[in-house]
Order: sequence, then C-alpha cells, then structure tokens
Amino acid sequence: MSLLVAVKGWDPAPWATRLSVRLPGRDIRTWPDAIGEASDIRYALAWKAPAEALSACPNLEVIFSLGAGVDHLLAQPGLPSVPVVRVVDPDLTARMAEWVVLQVLLHHRQHLAYAAQQRERVWRDLPQPAARSVRVGIMGLGVLGERAARAVADLGFDVAGWARGRKQIEGIACYAGEEEMDAFLQRTDILVNLLPLTPQTTGLVNRQVLSRLASDGALGGPVFVNAGRGGSQVEEDLVAALRDGTLKAASLDVFETEPLPATSPFWQMENVVVSPHVAADSDPEAISDYVAEQILAYEATGVLCNRVDPGTGY
Repeated sequence: MSLLVAVKGWDPAPWATRLSVRLPGRDIRTWPDAIGEASDIRYALAWKAPAEALSACPNLEVIFSLGAGVDHLLAQPGLPSVPVVRVVDPDLTARMAEWVVLQVLLHHRQHLAYAAQQRERVWRDLPQPAARSVRVGIMGLGVLGERAARAVADLGFDVAGWARGRKQIEGIACYAGEEEMDAFLQRTDILVNLLPLTPQTTGLVNRQVLSRLASDGALGGPVFVNAGRGGSQVEEDLVAALRDGTLKAASLDVFETEPLPATSPFWQMENVVVSPHVAADSDPEAISDYVAEQILAYEATGVLCNRVDPGTGY
C-alpha cells in the first residue's frame, strides 16, 4: 500500500524520510514529481495540494491533513469522498499554546509601548495591572483551544472560553452558542481566536463583534489575537477598529490573503504584531509519527481517530 506526500509550499523530503523510518518497507511517493502508478496509492498526506491530485488516485482510502486545519482540503470541489483525518499532535498543540501565551503576555506587559519607548530612548515605567485583573477569552475550545486556555489560566489570568457547542473545562468559564456570545465578549479584554474555518465562522470577527468587547478593562482597551484562520476576520473592520480605538492592539498570525500583501496596512501599524502563519508550525517528524501510528491502528482495527465530520468542517 503506497503513501503519497502531497504538499504545496513545503519540501516533501523530510516527510517522506521520516515516514520511511516509521513505516519501513512502505512505498512512499511525493507529489507532483514522483507519484508513480496512482492506483497503488492508499493513503495521502496532504497540505494545500489540489483536489485533482488526490482524486487521480482511484483506490485512495484515507487523507491525512498535515496542519491543524482542514479547510484547505474541504473547500476544494472534487475532493475524493474518503475519510479526512485532522492532526491532533502534542507537539503542534504545545506550539500553539506557546504562541497564545506569548501574545497575551506581550500585550499584558505592554511590550509594544516599551518597544516604542526604546526606539525613542525613553526610560519610563508604565502602570502594570495584575494578571488576575485581565480577562482573556478563547474562541474555539477544541484540543488547541483547551490547551491554550489552561496555559493562560495557569499564569493567573481570568480565562473564559466560547464554542458553538457546550464544553466543560475545569477552572474555565465556558460559554456556548449565539445566545451566550454577548456575555462572553462583554467580559473579554483579550480575545483569542482559535476557531476552525467553516461557513459559520467565515467573517465572524467583524465590526459588530469587536465593538462588543469590554472597553472598561485593565489594559485600557481590548486586544484581538488570531491564530485560527484568516478567513474568520474581516480585515477592513479590523483596520478601522485599530485606528479609531475600538481595539487597542492586535496580534495576527493568519490573514485573508497569505502571504500578507505588501500593500496591507497591518505592516505599518505600530499597534499590530504580524507573524507569517507560524503560531503552530507542523513539525515533519512529530506529525509523521502521528500519521504512521494512525495508519498502523487503522490497518489493525479499521478505526481512525480524529476523523473530520464533513457537516461541521472539523
């Protein structure tokens, strides 16, 4: 049973090398240059590969998404009607929690203001609220969101979470559904988006949502942090909110268009932190190990863990 590594924008060699170690004797192929006989391929490891590359494999049984999200696959017409499995990997989850903690602390400890003072050679201390008086809200309480929420709460912040369905996390106030969105936003000083991209979350973070964030918090204004998907934010609304004071600041790792165009105003905004979709980079070794374990378990039991529900998109 052959495996196809079909990745766009990444070097497939590290993935193929690690899979050869974890699945010795398997035939590992790479797209687009070394597909071979497509009918031999049973498994595909995909990241932003075109659907036609996968549909060309008539005996394909499972597609493994190599990133935290699966919208890069599900949004494509013509995707083969086979199970899609998302990555739930401790390494990727830890990386996301690290990035969220970094951004929360950056805004809490006023690093942007101190960086501006450094450029001007100004030595002046700024009032510093305690973590317990800063309210952090996590949108999306899956594996990534729960780990991030716990990590932020461990630092003493007042943490709540919101999801479309009811969640229960010890020590975290959990809100659910549209009927509880207002209450969640109104108690949030730092809003962190970790939602997957679905038709329901596309454009969710817009002017209306941003204007409902707490304006009376210890930071002097709300902050938006996005490491979920760029399609969840309306960037025109974000820019306006950052300029008129509706938002004090933002940390953005994902964007509507990637790479972020040179013409984007985000590049020049001193109250915005931009990073190039690196909050939770996919590590070839760790994720290849995860996929190899899934394949072996599937062949032994017929069971796939973390299978995506096409109806919800996650």
